[in-house]
Amino acid sequence: MSSLLLNKTGLGVRRGLMKAIHKHLEDAKAFSTQPAMDFFEVAPENWIQWGGAHRRAFDELTEAHPFVSHGLSLSLGGPDPLRYDFIKEVKQFLDEKRMLIYSEHLSYSSDGGQMYDLMPMPLTYAMVDYVADRIQQVQDILGRRIAVENVSYYATPAQEMSEFDFFLSVVKKADCDILLDVNNVYVNSINHQYDAKSFIAGLPSERIAYMHIAGHYEESETLIVDTHGAAVIPKVWDLLKCAYLHHGALGTLLERDFNYPDFAELASELQQIRLTQNQMIGNENHAIIS
Repeated sequence: MSSLLLNKTGLGVRRGLMKAIHKHLEDAKAFSTQPAMDFFEVAPENWIQWGGAHRRAFDELTEAHPFVSHGLSLSLGGPDPLRYDFIKEVKQFLDEKRMLIYSEHLSYSSDGGQMYDLMPMPLTYAMVDYVADRIQQVQDILGRRIAVENVSYYATPAQEMSEFDFFLSVVKKADCDILLDVNNVYVNSINHQYDAKSFIAGLPSERIAYMHIAGHYEESETLIVDTHGAAVIPKVWDLLKCAYLHHGALGTLLERDFNYPDFAELASELQQIRLTQNQMIGNENHAIIS
């Protein structure tokens, strides 16, 4: 397992949350209490060219707290050529802001232009070779390994292998790391009828850089939509415990992209992540003592 963010709790930075985040950190400092989060995550695309008051507030955060970056538009599985100039801009951003980890989605988001959505790739052996080669090219330019995220999807253009076999084959062939999105595993397990716990248990612990957890929308008993716009449900919390059981209390980040509640509700979810991590560590210590 990765020790970089071990037993750490994170929150995705969104402009709609910036004021609340700063106030929470100021209050924690004033009252000498522990903040609800240990690290933050941002999409580099949202900040590379951004200036003004929002950028200054962002820069203050990056100077004082650990950060990771989660990309949106590399389009690793897309038909368009990789945008080398953009990748170099990302490298500069990662280096200047001392980003601990850079991750991207195992999907594509461009086809003759940016689509602003994450599209599913064919689960084929040829696509394994194609996307693994592109990941290696990105890693060569960045001078670092990246982590790829298992994404939610609702259809497959072509399928020669399972989602698990495809995902693991890409990771091994590209020699990259994993961003394990626990909610995405749950969503896909319902939509495509597979065992979520087996998917998680089968992943190589040493490749997992950190984890995501989020809420979703239940369209029906057999269709769930990954939205990041609601609270995490009990079944996903249980799946997070399963992930910790197999891979350790790795750093886990809460995603919330819209429909923001009072920040106290987000802090409560962050606290639940921390309590679950501490419970896992307590169980490990008890096993050692026993």
